[in-house]
Amino acid sequence: MSDSDLVKLYSGRILELAADIPHLGRLSAPDGTAKKRSPLCGSTVTVDLTLDGDRIASFGQDVKACALGQASASVTARAIIGRTRDQVAQARAELEAMLKRGGPVPAAPFDGLEVLLPARDYANRHASILLSLDATLAAMDEALTARAAG
Repeated sequence: MSDSDLVKLYSGRILELAADIPHLGRLSAPDGTAKKRSPLCGSTVTVDLTLDGDRIASFGQDVKACALGQASASVTARAIIGRTRDQVAQARAELEAMLKRGGPVPAAPFDGLEVLLPARDYANRHASILLSLDATLAAMDEALTARAAG
């Protein structure tokens, strides 16, 4: 990766998002919690959430990731409250398709992930970019499983 490629990849908007991640921090009494790690780069995202019915009511995350993973977590956090598991799974599938298969930008309210289009050419960054949505899905699964068992 050349210096000019890095400059293009780490655009001002990506760095702005990475520096301003909503819902940072852990929840005191989550319905579900999950930690996901990218084995390639070591980035981690831990998500706590509560549900109201089948929708996310509150959300907190601890993000230890590169700027791309942080930007993705920032966009995700801005869109996540009120979403169902199916909506989160759809956003995750759309983001993966955008990165790996040249698919379109994820649908609203996750369309802010468009900022990560330049990362399409850097497969080693894709796992970090997907971490926040992966952790959110796993936390939702934990919460829904606990509810079904309870």
